Amino acid sequence: MVGNRLETVPSQRKQGKLSGIFAQFGVPIFFTVLCVASIIVSDLDINYLIGELLSRLGRNLFIVLSLLIPVTAGIGLNFGIVVGAMSGQIALIIITFLQLKGLLGFVTAMAVSVPISVLFGYIVGSIFNKAKGREMITGMIMGFFANGVYQLLFLMLIGTLIPVNMNSPVAQQIMLSNGVGLRNTIDLSNIYYSLDNVFAKLFNWNGIIWTDSLGPWRVPLGAFFMSLLLCILITFLMKTKLGQNFRAIGQDMAIAEVSGIKVDKVRITAVIYSTVLAAWGQLIFLQNLGSLNTFNAHEQVGMFSVAALLVGGASVKRANIWNAIAGVLLFHTLFVVSPLAGQKLFGEPQIGEWFRQLISYSVIAVALAMHAIQNRKR
Repeated sequence: MVGNRLETVPSQRKQGKLSGIFAQFGVPIFFTVLCVASIIVSDLDINYLIGELLSRLGRNLFIVLSLLIPVTAGIGLNFGIVVGAMSGQIALIIITFLQLKGLLGFVTAMAVSVPISVLFGYIVGSIFNKAKGREMITGMIMGFFANGVYQLLFLMLIGTLIPVNMNSPVAQQIMLSNGVGLRNTIDLSNIYYSLDNVFAKLFNWNGIIWTDSLGPWRVPLGAFFMSLLLCILITFLMKTKLGQNFRAIGQDMAIAEVSGIKVDKVRITAVIYSTVLAAWGQLIFLQNLGSLNTFNAHEQVGMFSVAALLVGGASVKRANIWNAIAGVLLFHTLFVVSPLAGQKLFGEPQIGEWFRQLISYSVIAVALAMHAIQNRKR
């Protein structure tokens, strides 16, 4: 009997370890298998896939990283980054009117977006403090509300309450013909790839040969550098007193408050950081894209960024840099290959598009359901 008991103990430990691994990495493992199967089925050229992933990683990673601080601070998945994305777009519209170009225009847009996003972040953070425990749904509704204000501003107020000189060539390009409201699409050729190829321009100008290409792939080096810099700053921030306050509040808000931490103030600070970073992330995204869909570019930012983070193995309470990197790679691999896989299997690429949307929404729904179940158990 004793021998049987001793034999069962290691087997139970192994089962416990395996269940722990699958509980923590189940979603990334599932998506990895799904992506590999879709790549095989779609028969996609590997060079094209790598090029797309490099471009999408540089384009999307920064804004996904902006979600990490609110998660650490116990706010959860900040759907309110949509407000930050709008701040970045407002800054882009301003520098387009000012006819600023290249890296100067991009840096100016970053600077202009800071006071706007700080103000919006403070408002969102203050509302989150009034809705503790319901921040995610509050952030989503805040995004819808802010979108309505944004539409009112650029569809009705600009050209009426906000005067615009229609004799200006720039105004004629981006304003509607009646002089009220912006066009649906704004050309961003003035800052297109201004960050991504900054190393090629700077170093080649100094006589050093530098290129933004790696073999057959175009690499957004500037965007990767910004994301790397943000990873370093987040790592450093978490070692400071403010970062420790974020962690303490994320673990137990009541104990943190008893310990003397000003919980509401620190939570607002976390949201402001996230909103400013989201504004910069949207700027990085749009300078890589080269055009601004004026009224729709920001709508799916929160949903897709949250889905990518969850796909990487994050949860409502825990997320790190590696979750963001893995999530962007897996989520956007599925974005690239699923329509082709749907075309190959069913003769209809729209099935792949439907599957892609189903996955993105279902991942978020499952994560929120698991969070609610865990809270109920506690």
